Amino acid sequence: MHLTVIARILGIFLMLFSIAILPPILVSVWYDDGATSAFITAMALVFGIGFTFWLPVRSVRQELRTRDGFLIAALFWLTLGLAGTLPFMLSENPGLGFADAFFESLSGWTTTGATVMTGLEFLPKSILWYRQQLQWMGGMGIIVLAVAILPMLGIGGMQLYRAEMPGPMKDSKLTPRIAETAKALWYIYLFLTIACALAYWAAGMGLFDAVVHSFATVGIGGFSTYDASIGHFDSPLIEAIAIFFMLIAALNFSLHFYAWRNKTLSHYWQDSELKFFFLVMAGGAVMTISALWYTGTFDFGQSVRYGLFELVSVATTAGFGTSDFSVWPVFLPVLLFMMAFIGGCTGSTGGGMKVIRVLLIYKQGVREIHRLIHPNAVIPVKISNRAVPGRILDAVWGFFAMYIVTFMVMMLALMATGLDQVTAFSAVGSCLNNLGPGLGDVSTHYGDISDTAKWLLALTMLLGRLEIFTLLVLLSPRFWRS
Repeated sequence: MHLTVIARILGIFLMLFSIAILPPILVSVWYDDGATSAFITAMALVFGIGFTFWLPVRSVRQELRTRDGFLIAALFWLTLGLAGTLPFMLSENPGLGFADAFFESLSGWTTTGATVMTGLEFLPKSILWYRQQLQWMGGMGIIVLAVAILPMLGIGGMQLYRAEMPGPMKDSKLTPRIAETAKALWYIYLFLTIACALAYWAAGMGLFDAVVHSFATVGIGGFSTYDASIGHFDSPLIEAIAIFFMLIAALNFSLHFYAWRNKTLSHYWQDSELKFFFLVMAGGAVMTISALWYTGTFDFGQSVRYGLFELVSVATTAGFGTSDFSVWPVFLPVLLFMMAFIGGCTGSTGGGMKVIRVLLIYKQGVREIHRLIHPNAVIPVKISNRAVPGRILDAVWGFFAMYIVTFMVMMLALMATGLDQVTAFSAVGSCLNNLGPGLGDVSTHYGDISDTAKWLLALTMLLGRLEIFTLLVLLSPRFWRS
């Protein structure tokens, strides 16, 4: 274990994050909102801590091993989540305690979007900008982690998708060096953010709201500057723009990279994961709109408007809201909530189990049915007419099993803190899938639950964002042996 190299990298992360606090400082000065000193203090503290980590090991140059990568991937969000608490604690408004500040910070970094704060309209503009910016930076970190880093460690959805799956991305390998890959992904991510902000602005949002909501939309985070979320604007055009960019951000960014590099869109329609993703979305949309209309909850036009927005927002794990889906009739709250378990595509800013895993689990289920009819037949699981190796199928089932076990353990732990079954079930599912809103007592915010529950849910956010194994492997004694 190269602890000196890890300390050097974490120091660099912290110093870079301190520089990222500069935009909120400028916003605070511009609006004279009283939070300037809090951000300046936070910036100095974060930079000082990072510099302290980096200075003694600044000259260390060692090759990172696989185990180092696991530890760095886990410490990235934990360290920056801790650093991100400072502005929330130091500013008089909101003036959060440590547990609340860490929950809010980590929720932003992991793009979960669960919040402990209400009265967002009355917060300083710089705090609003800052929490949205956390989601934007976290979203980019997720993409780089999923597309460039986790495949090198032999884990993560992209390992399944790019290393073994057929299709246009199999042999492209993005770019041969991680630095070049990260740079290309940043360009794409920045372009989508600017395009989203301009579209929001043109649709009637103020410039400030347009920019910060573009952060949360492309990052699929779901934070807003208003308690009513996107519903505050009451604009079908703004909602349509949000739907479009949520869907784009929920697709594999490797596909966007391929389109950018080769100036073509044809490969999108050849991608099995994308086709399955839109098939699931279409089926969910039909059921949601039909149920809302049939039960008389809304007229047909409103059923399409509110049903489609909430479905896309929840299914992509963004978590924006225009209507409180938790009080919708019949099966709709559970249907939408279950859609989040599928989540976005691999290599996207979305959460959930990832579409490619669900697709493979479905195909394996179909194969087992066929085996009951033809016990001696050799029936491979195929994607785009090519067989998927057994090792990949084993990895999918292993992930699914750990996902269910993690969900059950965290749900029981939450119930032990005093939460009811519906609240505990939805809170764990929401945080594990990096969704944000839940059902029951957490349908609007998480501020009323106990600090113990918040710490448990913060751990759940990390488990979900790091795809479980990245964090659980650190608990293995074998990992720490030299």
